[in-house]
Amino acid sequence: MIRRRFPWLSYLLVGTGAVLTVVPFADMLMTSFKGPDEAGTLPYRFLPRAFDLSNYRAAIQQLDLPVLFRNSVVATAMITGSVLLTSSLAGYALAKLRFPGRDFVFRLVLSTMMFPPFLFFIPHFLILVHWPLAGGNDLLGRGGAGLTLSIVALAMPFLVSSFGIFLTRQFMVSIPDEVLEAARIDGAGEFTVWWRIVVPQTRPVLVTLGLLTFVDAWNEYIWALLVSTADPDVMTLPVGIQFLQDYVDPTRTLPIVMAGLVLSVLPVLVLFLLLQKHYIRGVMLSGLK
Repeated sequence: MIRRRFPWLSYLLVGTGAVLTVVPFADMLMTSFKGPDEAGTLPYRFLPRAFDLSNYRAAIQQLDLPVLFRNSVVATAMITGSVLLTSSLAGYALAKLRFPGRDFVFRLVLSTMMFPPFLFFIPHFLILVHWPLAGGNDLLGRGGAGLTLSIVALAMPFLVSSFGIFLTRQFMVSIPDEVLEAARIDGAGEFTVWWRIVVPQTRPVLVTLGLLTFVDAWNEYIWALLVSTADPDVMTLPVGIQFLQDYVDPTRTLPIVMAGLVLSVLPVLVLFLLLQKHYIRGVMLSGLK
């Protein structure tokens, strides 16, 4: 009723939200081009006096950006790929296969969503420390550092997502059982049914889940910080940028930090722009909104 009588109000709200979203990113971008004497000074200047790329060169050198970027890419790829695979398989089993205890398993998966992830970080870390036959450990997991010195440690706690299982299961319930039964009558096995029929029909929700997982894994900080205390060689972009901001004069390094943040945001932004159509469709079809 309000939208019909005051259509301009909707545009005003949307425009205000767009401005509040874009302005911080634009300020980060402009600050990345400022000199060391321009950032954090009054009166505030939004635009830099001269657009200089030296901050980006300094970020690459001081942050050891190629190593941080490699670690973030590898860990994020492992997490995203594993979540898509396990969520799709588990969602298919919980939605379309009949076995004793199926409803109990689904409720158990839902119950795990009630706990914050960082609640299990210490147990996860201890499990990785005592991983058998890894990092100098013996068969009983003693004598070494386990998997904490490996880049695999960055991804281990996030390889399975209860939210991903729930999301894919809810979407797969809507797939007609008659289509799957027809494929089984034609001789298709369960793996073939899942790969050839279910996965193509769930592509929009898988793209949505993949983007959400990618963003969360790319920006993960607490677990990456915990792992990097054991081995600085597995440090990721968020941890490296935060270290630079904490241990160096912020008035001189703020433009360099902003340049590093811009470089860290670019992969997420490019991926979202490439998959925007599938993401919006997945949100609408899955009821995620």
